[in-house]
Amino acid sequence: MNIELMRDVFLWCAIINYGVLLFWALLFIAAHEWLYQLHGRWFRLPVERFDAVHYAGMAIYKIGILLFNLVPYIALHIVG
Repeated sequence: MNIELMRDVFLWCAIINYGVLLFWALLFIAAHEWLYQLHGRWFRLPVERFDAVHYAGMAIYKIGILLFNLVPYIALHIVG
């Protein structure tokens, strides 16, 4: 594999992952009550904790995208 191919792979991985993150955020905003009821069947969480878990999950996912997709993409641009 060459650097250009790896660069494209990391770029598309970042785009797809940001799409997943955007879908998660929009679903969480638009269907908050439905999601809370769905998860409430399995876990007994107050609404505040449910919101905090999702917010933290989105933050960790976003940091993962930055570390594992965008940083290698930028590094390959610098090297290449």
